[in-house]
Amino acid sequence: MDVPVSKYEGTFLQSHAGQRIDSALADIIPDLSRERIKALIKDGRLSIDGQSVTQSSAKVRTDTHYCLGVPAPIAAKALPQDIPLNIVYEDEVLLVLDKPAGMVVHPAAGHADGTLVNALLHHCEGQLSGIGGVARPGIVHRIDKDTSGLLVAAKTDVAHVGLAEQFADHSVTRQYYAIVQGYPNPAKGTVTGNIGRSRRDRKKMAIVPDGQGKHAVTHYEMLEKLSEAALVRCQLETGRTHQVRVHMASIGHSLLGDPNYARTHKAHRALLKETGFARQALHAATLGFIHPTLDEEMFFESKIPADMQELLTHLCV
Repeated sequence: MDVPVSKYEGTFLQSHAGQRIDSALADIIPDLSRERIKALIKDGRLSIDGQSVTQSSAKVRTDTHYCLGVPAPIAAKALPQDIPLNIVYEDEVLLVLDKPAGMVVHPAAGHADGTLVNALLHHCEGQLSGIGGVARPGIVHRIDKDTSGLLVAAKTDVAHVGLAEQFADHSVTRQYYAIVQGYPNPAKGTVTGNIGRSRRDRKKMAIVPDGQGKHAVTHYEMLEKLSEAALVRCQLETGRTHQVRVHMASIGHSLLGDPNYARTHKAHRALLKETGFARQALHAATLGFIHPTLDEEMFFESKIPADMQELLTHLCV
């Protein structure tokens, strides 16, 4: 058996008591799907209180310690592809780019090529940090396929480690522009809620009880009232999968065009069809961090892209 490159360890809480082990772990570890967890358990990757467990259907006992090992990815090595990139900054150790909506960040099932990684390998002539492994060299963080905006990628392992530490301690500045349904009240506030896999649909994320998922905090401010919608700026204190989308939907103001978390108003449905806008209205507009080798503050801004700007024009009251 190959040696795991990462481990998930912790203690089952009272809230997990009596659940199936695969279900409880799927709540605790939002990075892994329940099917992936089942496969890992079957493969002997799980131990509880030091004893190997291979039955996904076994029930959780409170205050027991779990350890789930995840082996190295077996994805094929990404190949360089000559794909245009909008690079806003570049030096010897990192680069910042403005990703268009529709581009996948790294190869995965259903997206073997045409990704940001493929483009970066071509642009950097293969000189990217190897910490992400063959599946995603150079990738320190990511944004969803249909979200546009700023990303930083690492060329060296030293830069990767330095940037990853800043993301881990939540010192990176990340602000998003979002067009949401309705008018948030209060107009400025904070949404706090752990984010994990939805029990109803494992392809979606959801706010889950304390002790499950990952701690998540989003600060928002309404910038402009539109026609039954609003332009909102969201600042991430944490960076979880689908965080802005889940948090805004949780307070009744889902993003326009969001295929997973929005129940789009009738008037908005007609507008989205008319403009051909077929994604969540979300743009990573600002990115700030300390340069990992120069020790200098770096701050970048990206304008709202043309498709979102057109939507705003049509929504102006």
